[in-house]
This record gives sequence, structure tokens and C-alpha cells, in this order.
Amino acid sequence: MKTLYAHRGMSSLAPENTLSAFKLCVDHQVHWFECDIDILHDGTIVVSHDSTLDRCTDRSGSLFELKRQALDSIDAGSWFSDEFIGERIPTLDQLIDLMNQYRLNANIEIKSCDSNADAARDLLSGLDKALERLDSQVEYIISSFNPMLLAEFKKIRPQARVACLFETHTLNDDWHVIMQWVGAEFIHPQNQGLTREQVQMFKAHGYKVNVWTVNAKDRANQLFNWGVDGIFTDVAQRFPKGRRMVGKGGAK
Repeated sequence: MKTLYAHRGMSSLAPENTLSAFKLCVDHQVHWFECDIDILHDGTIVVSHDSTLDRCTDRSGSLFELKRQALDSIDAGSWFSDEFIGERIPTLDQLIDLMNQYRLNANIEIKSCDSNADAARDLLSGLDKALERLDSQVEYIISSFNPMLLAEFKKIRPQARVACLFETHTLNDDWHVIMQWVGAEFIHPQNQGLTREQVQMFKAHGYKVNVWTVNAKDRANQLFNWGVDGIFTDVAQRFPKGRRMVGKGGAK
């Protein structure tokens, strides 16, 4: 089974990491999406890729300095198009509700949480608590570029399936040691520079391989022919329906 993950939701059709971007997965029959989580000053966990507001909202400044009530006045959609004026930064609780409602599966990426260590611990414990509300029929993968956070989360929630993210320049000879240390089942390497030999090496070690971020259909086809299990893409709607509809249980 080969799986498409809608990167930050249907991020070419709606503002990334918003409820609208995730809901569009239903319309396009994409069963898996990817999103990012971080934490606010008051402990509220939100869906956001950046640690600042500047790129994807009508505000600037640090995400961590916010409290929950501030989210009601921050526009996370008008930068994308008029259709999404008033779109909000979602909370993790809202994300879980959406996953349960639409039976959508998610790869949830834990951001490195550059505010402080206590906030990082709160992020992990809050994620664990939120996942308790997830319907048993809904699947998830927890990923991060920070293996320390992943290893700690695996201790908190041993049943979680976790994935180590690697950029091309961080994929060193010790990659398998990091994977073993974390207890990861998935490796998520960067698309740029990834070779068939590397994919074969990952598979020979028994890992599932999901590659980010792949927007060209011919490259995706090549990767799948090499044995890759899934790809993250910004343009899931452009792929053949047969590819998009795969994914219910496809990450297992």
C-alpha cells in the first residue's frame, strides 16, 4: 500500500495547517494529512509550522508569547485568499475533533519548541492527553526532526508509532542508531538527493519510508517503484484518484 500525505493539509488549495486545509482532504478523498504542532505561553497546543506569526497570519511576533484567547483575533487565512478571511490557527483539541468527525488520519509533527525545556515537556504531555480522545479507528504517526523529543514521547506513549525526520545533510552514517534509540518504525527522509540505494538500505533495516516533500508525479512514481511507502505532497489533488484513495490503514 502506497500512501499520500497531504502536506500541511491541502496546502495548495487552502491556507496551510488550518481546519479548512484538512477538511479539503475529505473532498479530494485523501485519507492522510500532515500537520505541525507547537505550544503557546499558557500551555495551549496549536497547529502551526512556524514559531513566529509573520509568514501565515496578519500578525508578527513569537507564537510562544500568545495565550489561547489571542487566537480569536488572529487571521490565518486572508494572506492566502479572500475565501479564507477569518480562518483561525487551530488548537490541537480542534484537530482531534476534526480527525474523529471525518475519520482522517494524521502525521503529527512535533516542532522542536525553541522556547524552553518546560514548554517542550508540556507539549509532549499535552499531545499524549489529546491522543486519548482519538477514536480507535483513526490512525496517527508522530514525527519530529528532534530525536530527543521523539524518544521522550515514546517513553510517555509506548504504543505510538513514531518517525524520525531527516534533512539530506543530517542523514549521516549514524541514522540507524538514532532510529533504534528512538524506537521509530518510520524514517522520513528529504526528497532532494535521495537515492535508490538509500531507500533499499532503509527497507533492508525494516523501516517504512515516507519521503518529503514530493510534488512531481513522475518523481513520486519513481520513489514508489523504488519501494517507498508514502510521500508528503502539497498537491495531493493532482495525483490520480487511485493514489489519493489509498491510505486507510496504508501506513501500517
